[in-house]
Amino acid sequence: MSNWQKQWIDSVTAPAALAERFGVDTCALEDVVRRYPMRITPYYLDLIEQPGDAIWRQCVPDARELLPCAEDCDPLHEERLSPVPLLVHRYPDRALLLASGQCAVYCRFCTRKRKVGCSVMGVTDEALEAALDYIARTVHIRDVILSGGDPLLLEDDRLEKLLYRLRAMPHVEMIRIGSRVPVTLPERITEGLCSMLRRYHPLYFNTHFNHPRELTPQAMEACRRLADAGLPLGNQTVLLRGVNDSPAIMQRLVRGLLKIRVRPYYLHHMDLAAGTGHFRTRIESGLDIVAALRGPVSGLAVPHYVIDSPGGKGKIPLLPEYLVRLGDTALLRTPSGETIEFPNSEM
Repeated sequence: MSNWQKQWIDSVTAPAALAERFGVDTCALEDVVRRYPMRITPYYLDLIEQPGDAIWRQCVPDARELLPCAEDCDPLHEERLSPVPLLVHRYPDRALLLASGQCAVYCRFCTRKRKVGCSVMGVTDEALEAALDYIARTVHIRDVILSGGDPLLLEDDRLEKLLYRLRAMPHVEMIRIGSRVPVTLPERITEGLCSMLRRYHPLYFNTHFNHPRELTPQAMEACRRLADAGLPLGNQTVLLRGVNDSPAIMQRLVRGLLKIRVRPYYLHHMDLAAGTGHFRTRIESGLDIVAALRGPVSGLAVPHYVIDSPGGKGKIPLLPEYLVRLGDTALLRTPSGETIEFPNSEM
């Protein structure tokens, strides 16, 4: 058994283990875990400094997950946009393949918490075959994103079979992997895995750091191995109340990401998923963060702030208002708050 597999097997899956370690009462969390499973790797658990901190909030169940709410279990209508099980086809040229039903850590804010880690998300060989057949016969799909769950919880040979099948389809020009294991189970990023991935370029990798304390030496080494294998690395952060909803924290995060060759890609406003409302911020919080980043940090470090619109209607970019007025002369607001005029006419 490899080190990463042992880490996964040794994960904390019951609130009682948290009570023993942190001296807190977790009885109220038993009902939450029956509805939304819990899993925390030993590595990620060790990042918690105290109950209620930024790491705790992301991985430890909260009684508020079961509060009555108006939110949808499937706010992005992924089930409606699934022509076959395990495949979401929202955009004409892109498809999302749910290659695994498990994660190293079950994030409490997950938009798929309705099924990730649950029996309802059984990833069978038959279902994967049906999804691959759909991609093979749908020739306008140019870009396939492997997601889940976490596709890197598949063993190397099983993951390679998927990559081999996809790379053999002439119309699939690009494959992306979405994985949080560099953050939650960095031992998974082995030299053997990276050697295998290197064979399937063009291959892109998006990971998911939410807080600068996740940028540990182990996580940095995992990202180094991926980058050295030639995979362009991007990061998708979710804006979470009480975790990263301040410009100072986000500045530390995006600067730290660039140091390890990870490009900040998206800052996601929270999806309207049931059981996640206690993480939600106002949109103004995200706009203030983006405005605070422009100028003090490199443009490479400024992510796109987006809302993934309910109903599966696509991502909507949100920007601070730098364009004040448009006519023959444009009135623009600089990142420092100064207004300038800029000519807006053809020669």
